[in-house]
Amino acid sequence: MPQEFMSQEPTTDAAQRFRPGTFAPAPRRAAPGRMVAAQGRIETILFLRHGEQQLLSIIIPLVMLVVAANVPVLGDGTGINEIFPMVLAIAATSAGFTGQAISLAFDRRYGALKRTGASGVPAWTIIVGKIIAVLAMVALQTVILGVAALLLGWRPDALGVLLAVLTLLVGVTGFTALGLLMGGTLSSELVLALANLIWVILVGVVGWVLYSQGLDAAGWYTLVPSVALASGLTLSFDGVIPWTELLVLVGWVVVAAAAAVRWFRFDS
Repeated sequence: MPQEFMSQEPTTDAAQRFRPGTFAPAPRRAAPGRMVAAQGRIETILFLRHGEQQLLSIIIPLVMLVVAANVPVLGDGTGINEIFPMVLAIAATSAGFTGQAISLAFDRRYGALKRTGASGVPAWTIIVGKIIAVLAMVALQTVILGVAALLLGWRPDALGVLLAVLTLLVGVTGFTALGLLMGGTLSSELVLALANLIWVILVGVVGWVLYSQGLDAAGWYTLVPSVALASGLTLSFDGVIPWTELLVLVGWVVVAAAAAVRWFRFDS
């Protein structure tokens, strides 16, 4: 048999190996920063395109702000300085908790989350992308509601705004962790019912506290996350560091995040 047709054992000679760059471009996972940026961008676009999210996170809080500022539904002595922190807290609750829980639960139901994970994107990147989407929504909420409050006569000072931004970030982190916990563990039908019910309860409690005793003296109601955030924002805009409210919100962040890490599922 001719030599060229005879089978040969695979050579291990280094000279016969493929040189680097033979197959180009060399496929590999993108850098973490690029993955986070890409995932955050697509999650933000999907979040902003969702009509129900806009209704719950922007339109309803904006209507609440305008109505409460012009109609004494929360008492004759309640002004824009008390109403705006409450409405901002409600908006953050809508974006971080209710909207995130519902969208995440339906992503799991239809397999979108599982397919994204199967594409090679790490689980933590998907979660961080959703957090970025919430932060983008909260930034949009803050601008729209802030401009509306300024038109209605709200006049904050610079220190109060800086303290409020810090408080808002801690509160949004806590509500997002709660949203990830609920949306990542329960069925979509149950999440849809519970998330809206809990949102109504959280809004009702914070409205009752403002009407009955004021958010700057919430007492034990501060243990409720929506009250803690609204009370913390009220104190922050007044130039007071809300230590108790921040401690409560950090506690919610730790508990909800630990539970989400423990029980979060990417499929139904």
